[in-house]
Amino acid sequence: MKSYKVAILGATGAVGRELLQLLESRKFPLADLKLLASPRSAGRTLPFQGEQLPVEPVGEKSFEGIDLVLASAGSSTSKIWALKAVLAGAVVIDNSSAFRMDANVPLVVPEVNPETAASHQGIIANPNCTTILMSVAVWPLHKVEPVRRIVAATYQSASGAGARAMEEMKEQAKAILNGETPKTEIFPYPLAFNLFLHNSPLNEQGYCEEEMKMLNETRKIFAEPELRISATCVRVPVLRAHSEALNLEFGRPFSAAQAREILRNAPGVKLVEDWQANYFPMPAEASGCDEVLVGRIREDISHPCGLELWLSGDQIRKGAALNAVQIAELLIAKNWLQPATAAVASK
Repeated sequence: MKSYKVAILGATGAVGRELLQLLESRKFPLADLKLLASPRSAGRTLPFQGEQLPVEPVGEKSFEGIDLVLASAGSSTSKIWALKAVLAGAVVIDNSSAFRMDANVPLVVPEVNPETAASHQGIIANPNCTTILMSVAVWPLHKVEPVRRIVAATYQSASGAGARAMEEMKEQAKAILNGETPKTEIFPYPLAFNLFLHNSPLNEQGYCEEEMKMLNETRKIFAEPELRISATCVRVPVLRAHSEALNLEFGRPFSAAQAREILRNAPGVKLVEDWQANYFPMPAEASGCDEVLVGRIREDISHPCGLELWLSGDQIRKGAALNAVQIAELLIAKNWLQPATAAVASK
């Protein structure tokens, strides 16, 4: 089997560290692995296959000889370095929002639209975490009976804002339990023992950026530009793994029994239901899990063609790092890991 030279851009962040673990546990065919981050992280080391790999500051020559870049360093960083990496001959799988809505960049969830990855011109976008989790759960149903409308409420953990946000929530919890005033730096309000609406910017309609990502990205992934979606995104005091309550409207009645059977056999989904014990997906059990946990599937008593379901999924894993690695594995399996420097250079 051919092996590849891979670089992780943003290696010291929560998603970067998860990427490192996944490359090792999934035995990704590596010829070489380069860890890149901002200059302030230079000199640090991260464990990989029993060794300590150095973290290098990203620079103009960082991508020479690299086949694949797994980028998770924020949209501003990706806008600076992704095209440089492609021009150096690499394919970039980018976890930021920088290229998701670019018409020339595939937005890929391997369980949903793997074929779109073939059209890449050097960059493939990884969707937003909430979009990925929802897509994996809804797509198998959509293939049987097209969904007409989705109303989503998300319960998003601290991990969505990165490793520093997770640590901040821990420190806030300690402070509150000690009778002290919690400090906030990453989030606008204390998250420990609290919740608040997602802190991304609001548009003129009153929807925040996170909610609009779920709308626009799902439409692109499903290739359904008119799909009706409304979301309310909430930060909750959970360390890791997001949850979502989804109300789905179809063109005909869709029984819970049929939906349950479809999802039981769907790729990337794990059905979690024990009605007698009132036991359904929980973020504590979704953390570290590759699959999206789906359960509490029931027919909507307010609509004859409605269906309700609940899910929990690891935001760092399937919501980010795992989806990126799965895209990379797809490119290798299909022989689509080919640079497209000419196409990018012509823009």
